[in-house]
Amino acid sequence: MSNDKNRNPKKSKWIMRIILLVATVIFIYPLVWNIIASFKSNEEILESPWALPSMLRFENYIRAFADASMGEYILNSFLVTALSMFLLLVLVIPTAHVIARFDFTGRKLLHNFYLAGLFIQPVYIMIPLFLMMSDLSMLDNRFWLSLVYAASALPFSVYLLTGFMRSIPKEYEESASIDGCGYFRTLLNIIVPLARPGILTVVIFNFFTFWNEYALALVLLTSDEKKTIPVGLANLMQIQRFATDWGALFAGLVLVLIPTVTLYALTQKKLTEGMSMGGLKG
Repeated sequence: MSNDKNRNPKKSKWIMRIILLVATVIFIYPLVWNIIASFKSNEEILESPWALPSMLRFENYIRAFADASMGEYILNSFLVTALSMFLLLVLVIPTAHVIARFDFTGRKLLHNFYLAGLFIQPVYIMIPLFLMMSDLSMLDNRFWLSLVYAASALPFSVYLLTGFMRSIPKEYEESASIDGCGYFRTLLNIIVPLARPGILTVVIFNFFTFWNEYALALVLLTSDEKKTIPVGLANLMQIQRFATDWGALFAGLVLVLIPTVTLYALTQKKLTEGMSMGGLKG
């Protein structure tokens, strides 16, 4: 009887490991195949798609980066993502601090208002947003697109950061107040350093969202020179498909993946820890 009890957990572990291994192969294989195909010629991709390349053709990356303007698209994405992140932090840190710390009429309503925003995706309000921005001459502008990104990320960021703010002992703020610190000085010198894990989680999580966003960038940016990488990649797929330059197409896909995969590899531990802590404390 006791042997059966010991055997079942081991059996369950092995079944779980096999399932995880199969799932890992399913997710990793397309990525590896894409990287291998990015170094092949068109003939190799079409005639032997499963084989390794006969030689590494880095010219595919040069054509994708220079001829297909992937360099400009990547630069635009960096500008929009950095500006969106700056605007988001300027908005979310004071908001989360006020909701977490100050007791005022309507605080609960304000908190619930942000929570309700978790269920509203920007795509749902794209048409009225487009009409409003068109009337105000805000289309085809990377700053206004960044502000839309920051506003759309506020509900989740406020929810996550409020949990961290509540976990900070109030004694720190009381000591700062006794020493003569005002609100903004206390926020910048005391709260922000103590809430750094939560702020870092907000930055990492929203970087992936801003970097990969496609629908709003497609609708709100119309000039080719201002388009971001997801829109540029869609254009590249259309152009290279008719030009039958499959090597450059797969090289472009790899170029898009490099920043996100690198950031995730460097910060995935802090991201998962921060998400868990924010969820528990929120």
